[in-house]
Formats: sequence, structure tokens, C-alpha cells
Amino acid sequence: MEDILNQIYFGNTILQYITAIGIFFLIIALVKIFRFIVLKKLKKWAEKTETTIDDFIIIGIQKSVVPIMYYGAFYIAGRTLKLSPDANNILNIISIIVITFFIIRLLTSILNFSIVSYTSKQEDGERKAKQLKSISALAKLLIWVIGLIFLLDNLGVNISAVVAGLGIGGIAVALAAQTILGDLFSYFVIFFDRPFEIGDFIIVDDKTGNVEHIGIKTTRIRALSGEQLVLSNTDLTSSRVHNYKKLQRRRVVFQLGAIYQTPADKLKIIPELVKQIIIDNPDSEFDRGHFKSFGDFSLNFEFVYYVLSAEYSVYMDIQQAINLKIYKKFEEEGIEFAYPTQTLFVNKEAT
Repeated sequence: MEDILNQIYFGNTILQYITAIGIFFLIIALVKIFRFIVLKKLKKWAEKTETTIDDFIIIGIQKSVVPIMYYGAFYIAGRTLKLSPDANNILNIISIIVITFFIIRLLTSILNFSIVSYTSKQEDGERKAKQLKSISALAKLLIWVIGLIFLLDNLGVNISAVVAGLGIGGIAVALAAQTILGDLFSYFVIFFDRPFEIGDFIIVDDKTGNVEHIGIKTTRIRALSGEQLVLSNTDLTSSRVHNYKKLQRRRVVFQLGAIYQTPADKLKIIPELVKQIIIDNPDSEFDRGHFKSFGDFSLNFEFVYYVLSAEYSVYMDIQQAINLKIYKKFEEEGIEFAYPTQTLFVNKEAT
């Protein structure tokens, strides 16, 4: 029996192979005990807490740490054997690839958790999450690129030459894609400065509509007439944007004209009449009202009030109600509205 165990194959005895296999299965058994007993209890404990970070840590251990532990069983078992230089090199390469992959996976999971945690604490979290998708994709790409460079460096590739080549290529690409890069930087300006968000009603020059999508290069707006407007991010950041989502109330300025034949006592009560009509409306706030000027054909009054709503339909309903009440009140008081007229005076001279 001892002779059989001492027989050598590929530089190792049968006993050494059995020992390696035993170590492999022993570590696998320990990992399974950790996974199905310790980790399961930790998961039940985490479910009872209000915070989400402990759930994230446990999920991270399940998805990244446990697979590395499984591979660790294979690596430790392999290291107990005498391997040829080529086999040893292959084992090292596999180890570097596996560890790099799961570290990158862990970092991207941390990034996703950070984004979810941030958006869950904000108003309109779902909209914020949509906006962060593009940035998240760029960040993940950057993590994978850095991870790939790290992997190549550990595999013995001359990274300096590669980075230098990428730098020269990057300059060429940057010169050829200035507009795209400009829109990309404008996207970051829109995201961090937040002049508008998805769902806001904005006016840009002569374009109006609701913001539907904010992308890396373009922003899409649904116009009032129904079509979709696609604007570059650079155009938006370099234009004057009117954001009506930020509007708290609407200021209304209007003028009334009375005919010159209106008696003075009637002129005195016009500001008070209009003021009372505006005050009686629960969704409006009176600001001022004055006899402003003598016009060519009318006595002009100017009034200012605020509609206490940002909704355009509410604003129009209130304005309509106030206008109808003013018209009715003027009719009751016998006050006539002025309209463009001309009076011709004929002087009869004796001939």
C-alpha cells in the first residue's frame, strides 16, 4: 500500500494528490458551512434591521467573497503539489483573472448600492435613478478599464506603452469628437447643477415642452403639439431656459379703459371694485390697482395680482372668472369700457 502511495506521476506522489484533493474538499466543506449556517443567520439578522447596508454587505459576500473562497480551495490544493513552471504560471494567471473579476464586480455593486441609496433619499427618486443611469454606465466602464489595465500589468504587459498609445489615440479622438465631448460635459452640468429635471415644463428660445429624457448627448422634450424635440445638451446649457416647474405663483398685469364721459365719482370706485373682486377669489392675491394715465380715447387703469398656483389651466380659469366679474360689476355700476373712437368737432364759421 505504501509503495502505491509513493508512486510518482507528473512529479507528485499519489499521496500528495490525495492530500491535495482532501484539502480541496475540506475547504469546500468549510465554505459551505459558512454559507449555509453563518451567512444564513447573518441574513436573517439583517432582515430585522431597518438599514440596508448590512443587506448589501451580505449580498456582496455571497456574490463576490464566497466565489473567491471556492476558488481559494482550488488554489491552495494546487499549491500543495509540485507544479511545472508552465502549470504554475497558468495557475497564477487564472488566479489574477479570477480575483480581478470579482473585485471589479464588488466595486460595481458598491456603485449601484450608492446610487440606489442616494436616489431613495431624494424626491422623485425614480426620475433621479433614470438620470443616473448614464453616469452609472460611464463609471462602470471606467472601473472595468482600470481593472483591465491592472490585469494586463500583472500579466506582464508593458502598460506604459499601452497607456502612451491610448493617450495619443485619445487626443485624436477628442479632436475628432469635440461636439460629443462638449455635450458630455454639458450633461454633467445639467445633472449636478439641475437647471431642470425629467418631467419639468421648460421653454428654450421658441421651443416649449415637458422634459422626457436627459441623455449623455441629447435631451428629449415632448412639445405641446405632440412631437418630440431632440436638443443637444450644449444648446441647452448655452441657452436661457425658462423652467415653469420652479414657478410658485403667476403674476398677472392687465389694464382697463373707461370712456372720458365717465363721472369722477365712478372713476374713484373702479380701483376698489376690481380690488374686491380679486380679493374675493381664494386663489388670487391682490397687489395694486391705480388710475394710470389719460389715453387717446380712454382713461386707463392698471391692476396687478398673483394667481397662487403654477398650473396654467388654473391660472386661465381664475383670470376668466375675474374678468367676467369685472364686466358684470361695470355693467351694474353703469361704467362703460372704452374702445378706439374718434370725435370730430365741426366749427361753423359765418360766410
